[in-house]
Parts: sequence; structure tokens; C-alpha cells
Amino acid sequence: MAAPGAQRRAELLRLLVQPVIVLILTIGVLVWAFRRDLTLTQQASINVGTIAEVTWQHVLITATVVLIVIAVAVPLGTLLTRDRFRRLAPIFVGIANIGASAPAIGLIVLCYLATRTTGFWVGVAPIAFYSLLPVLRNTILGYQQVDPAVIDAGRGQGMSAVQVLRRIEFPLAVPYILAGLRTSLVLAVGTATLSFLVSAGGLGILIDTGYKLRDTVTLTLGAVLAVALALFVDWLGALAEQFLGPKGLR
Repeated sequence: MAAPGAQRRAELLRLLVQPVIVLILTIGVLVWAFRRDLTLTQQASINVGTIAEVTWQHVLITATVVLIVIAVAVPLGTLLTRDRFRRLAPIFVGIANIGASAPAIGLIVLCYLATRTTGFWVGVAPIAFYSLLPVLRNTILGYQQVDPAVIDAGRGQGMSAVQVLRRIEFPLAVPYILAGLRTSLVLAVGTATLSFLVSAGGLGILIDTGYKLRDTVTLTLGAVLAVALALFVDWLGALAEQFLGPKGLR
């Protein structure tokens, strides 16, 4: 097993290298696509306006999904570690596990069939359900890993239950929550490529257009940009893990 110092150096090196890879992929595929002799059909998809629009849609879907996941999973995970609600934890984790186990495309189609409508929220809701489990599970795990002796010490100093939660338990659980959030980020940005199925937009539009028209340029552009965006949000998650946790645990 690598020493902690070596692991930290490797992680810091990754934080420096990964954004460079994202830039190389993004700039490289854009230059490659725009320098080609594009047909009129290709120009309809491969232009600055369209690429910027579908990329923004993809980012907006991902950001909305992550905000929903945080707003639901962290408070719910906190509640399920309290004594009165602890027995309910397997039920909610099981429900979240159904969302994570089901095919993402199946959830999107079921959401469409249930609502009989399309649009942004029909794309966001099933992706949020699909991405919920890592944050919920890690939130619960983070609280479970807090040493009971530390909690008892806080109570011995006169802290209320809320103060112990806010000043001791939650800060110590943050690294686990951030690790789960990083996983959810990658799941969300990857699954968002399917949101075009319900007219929610995203880079999947380029991929679908390229596939249907047998247009390898548009197909490659959409796929590489989706990969670059996934690497970028993973990098953001790694930054959060490195710099947002308690200073003593970094």
C-alpha cells in the first residue's frame, strides 16, 4: 500500500494534470471539427451557437441534478442517523438503491410515460433519482464513522444535540459526503447525455444527430465534449474533497 504522503502527491499531480487533459480534449476536438470541410447539414450542428447552447444545457441539467441530490440526500441521511429514525435507514437506502440499479434510460422513459410530457424537469427528475444513492449512503456512513467518544466529549462540555451535530458530527462527515458527491457528479454528467430523449437538451443532441445521419464528425464532437465535461466535473469534485473538508482531516 502506498504511503499517505505518496498518495497525496499523486492526487495533487492529478489535480494539475486533469484540467490540462480537459483543455487538450476540448480545444483539440473543436479545432479538428471546425477545420474540416463541413457540409451544410454538418454546419447546422457544428457551429459556435449550437455547441455553446447544448453544452450550457448539459451543464444546467448536471448542476440542477446535483443541487437536488444535495438538498434531499444530506438532510435525509442526517435524519436517518438520529436514534428515532435509524431503523428507517434500510428502507430509504433500498429505495435509492433501486434508482441506482435501474437503467438510466429506463427511468427517463418511465418518467415520460408517467407524466406524458417532455422538457427540462422530465429529464432532470429521473437523473436525480439515479444519482441519489452515493450521497445518501456516504452521508449515513460519514456519521457512522464519527467516534462516539468525540460526541460524548462534546456533550460533556455542555453542547446540545444540535450543537454536537453542527460542530462535531457534520464536519467529520463532510469528507465522506464530498466523496459521494463526486460520484454523483460524474453519474449526473454522464447520464445527462440521455436527456435529449425527452427534449431536455444537452450534448446528447450532437451524439444522436451524428448517429442518425451517419455523421462521424458531429458524433465524435458530441462524444468527446461529453467526456471532457465528465472529466472536468470529476476534477471539481476532487478539488472539493481536497479543500472543503475539515482542515485537520485534509
